[in-house]
Amino acid sequence: MDSKNQQHFAYSGAGYFIKGFELLRSKGIRRFVFIPLMVNIILFSIAFYSLFLQLDHYMLIIQDWLPEYFSWLTALLWPVALLFLLIIFSFIFSSVANWLAAPFNGLLSEKIEELLLIKKGSTQKNPSSSTVLGGINEVVKDVPRTLSREWCKLKYYLPRAIGFFILYWILPIIGQVLWFLFLAWMMAVQYKDYAFDNHKINFDEMRYVLKENKGLSMSFGMTTAVFSMIPIVNLVVMPVAICGATALWVDHYRDDFVDRSH
Repeated sequence: MDSKNQQHFAYSGAGYFIKGFELLRSKGIRRFVFIPLMVNIILFSIAFYSLFLQLDHYMLIIQDWLPEYFSWLTALLWPVALLFLLIIFSFIFSSVANWLAAPFNGLLSEKIEELLLIKKGSTQKNPSSSTVLGGINEVVKDVPRTLSREWCKLKYYLPRAIGFFILYWILPIIGQVLWFLFLAWMMAVQYKDYAFDNHKINFDEMRYVLKENKGLSMSFGMTTAVFSMIPIVNLVVMPVAICGATALWVDHYRDDFVDRSH
């Protein structure tokens, strides 16, 4: 990849997601990653193990139900069912994890923004010297607001998800593409929203702003969605996506809102 293409990738939505891996390792940031990461690891491990056991149970039922001359279908159904499980599991349980870790995710986004502003030499916002205890106090204080914001996302997500999920089965190929594109959009909404919410920007206004450059959001969301379907890697997707989305906020959105929010 030549330097021009590297620069173009760096400022794409995909590039910002990859940048999240770098930001995650920044000095002073790791302590704010610990709780969201632990929530993800515990929830994903228990949920995936339970779902895998259920899948094995139902596959045995199907195997017993199929006539002997169709037994070869079992070998075909396993990878298809497992792929479907990975897709559904990744997005349903990432939503649950985001609810549980929402207050800590907002704090992580705030610290990443402060770090990036320091690197830019900005004086618009003084960096906080929060300790872990101070950070937890901030989290507790913001729990009602952050959960209210997650409820806004859920109300937006559920009716659309039901519609796209029905299409997933009615129109197998087109429905699957539309389902993936919708989930990619929701990934962008979910993770970009933390920085907007930290600045008290209305959820509907945030969505309108994201739609103005939808390609950037979709690129970020699709990359996040793909990494969410990779076992083990998906355990760190939540903090990585928050870091990358916050970097995107600083570069593309913050200047339009900072005077209003401070």
